[in-house]
Amino acid sequence: MSGGGEITYPPLGSLKPLAENVWTVDGPAIRFGLGWLKLRFPTRMTILRLIGGGLFIHSPTALSPALRGAVEVLGPPRWIVAPNRIHYWWVPDWHAAFPAAEVYLAPRVREQAGGRIDFPACELEAAAGYPWDGEIATLPVPGSYMTEVVFFHRPSRTLVLTDLIENFEPRKLGFVMRRLTRWAGILDPDGQMPRDMRLTFKGRRAELRRAVETMIAWDPQRVILAHGRCYERDGAAELRRAFRWLLDD
Repeated sequence: MSGGGEITYPPLGSLKPLAENVWTVDGPAIRFGLGWLKLRFPTRMTILRLIGGGLFIHSPTALSPALRGAVEVLGPPRWIVAPNRIHYWWVPDWHAAFPAAEVYLAPRVREQAGGRIDFPACELEAAAGYPWDGEIATLPVPGSYMTEVVFFHRPSRTLVLTDLIENFEPRKLGFVMRRLTRWAGILDPDGQMPRDMRLTFKGRRAELRRAVETMIAWDPQRVILAHGRCYERDGAAELRRAFRWLLDD
């Protein structure tokens, strides 16, 4: 037996309030990897409600009728965001359910998605110029494989990441997955940027360092992650810890 508990964070597909006007939704596990080595990852989306009631939907997970109804109670979705090239799968479902919402795609999402995203969408390449600028800061972090776009909700001091930090809890993993995540540097309580992802920033370490320093300067209270345990307090300190391999170099 490999041991380990359920890798996801039940209840799935339910709104979970995290701060004022901030909710997360834990989704199903997905399989991701190269070739035959595909590992199970928990998924998580974030919903931010802005002044005026419009919703910012970040990295959407599976959309059930119950979740759709709960979201509609919060307010109208205005923006649906795919923050990097591997976090797009459920965007078409949300676009179909909420056609009035604008879809924003990080660089290379269309390339990755192929025909799955065959509708008009806006680009997420700049650090400003978005309808949410007044309340949410936007920070593209470009690597050679993908650009991850980071968001900071100023009113709640909530930083929203996707894959720049992953933080898998050992109690939820089997033996093999614990060994792999420890090697990758993404095992709680010391979750970091995965080692293979670090390699894609090899020629852009100065840019990555500046991006991390910007995030720390925002002084987030909490950090939401797409994979694993989030940081509900001491967000800036967690960033310094997670990126010490970069900042102390």
